[in-house]
Amino acid sequence: MRYYARKLGFYLVAFWAALTLNFFIPRMMPGNPVDALLGKLQQRGGQVGPEAREAYEALLGSDTGEPLWNQYFTYLGNLARGELGVATSAFPTPVSDVIGQALPWTIGLVGIATLLSFVLGVVLGAVVGWKRGSWLDSLVPATTVLSAVPYFWLALIFVLVFSTNLGWFPLNHGYDVALASGWNWEFISSVIEHGTLPALTIVVSSVGGWLLGMRNMMVSTVSEDYVLTAQAKGLRNRRILSRYAARNAVLPSVAGFAISLGFVVSGSIITEQVFSYPGIGSQLLSAVQNSDYALMQGIFLVITLAVLAANLVVDLLYGVIDPRTRVEN
Repeated sequence: MRYYARKLGFYLVAFWAALTLNFFIPRMMPGNPVDALLGKLQQRGGQVGPEAREAYEALLGSDTGEPLWNQYFTYLGNLARGELGVATSAFPTPVSDVIGQALPWTIGLVGIATLLSFVLGVVLGAVVGWKRGSWLDSLVPATTVLSAVPYFWLALIFVLVFSTNLGWFPLNHGYDVALASGWNWEFISSVIEHGTLPALTIVVSSVGGWLLGMRNMMVSTVSEDYVLTAQAKGLRNRRILSRYAARNAVLPSVAGFAISLGFVVSGSIITEQVFSYPGIGSQLLSAVQNSDYALMQGIFLVITLAVLAANLVVDLLYGVIDPRTRVEN
């Protein structure tokens, strides 16, 4: 229990530190969300006066006359009540609604693609490392080259070849805009069709890293004494591969997967820009361009929770996979 309590305490402190940075960093950026919103109002012919500024400052919680520390404690209190503020880039929509609409798209696309590339890379890496020196080793250079190619360049090539020239996949957006969203097969099939090419790009560009890392760990693990002992006992190769070699070789990959899974939310910006895909990445870019503190803070909060939760789960999972990590000092 001390092991798990220590881990949980560490992540609680890290979460508080992340919340503090989440508050101060956007306020160090040039610009002001109230000015941006009043500028939009003025462009539409609205009257901009001192009363309007005070009303918007009160609404957005960015009163420049209030001390920064008071704003900080107000921010923490609002978070405790689940209030993330109003998004000026989508005024007057609450931040929670903006994130709630965008997050499923990002998780559905980048999350599934990341999980698929991890599983595929680890399985192939385990087999290649177990049969090192065979023709399967020829897969490693090809996949490594693909993982070294800049993602945006590979995505643009895929769009040119498979969408523009061949017409196999839609060019952009998350679904056919002529359809009404809902839980029906016509809409779901459109979402799958539009998400296939972005997901394929993510898998192709990232599977090589998982394969190479797992293959190298398998090569070193196969030479360990416990693997040789298992072979001397006459155990089947499949059992030695899964229960002895792969189980220990996969530990570094699990840690890397936790980090990549946590950054699924933040790593979707390039994907969504190239494929004009709706999601958190597009909303974050819009928030930065419009100095939307509330939306930026809400998205960073989601990213923080995702990273910390993924790493906490892996830390606890480590204790199950490798009981040696639970040994108290």
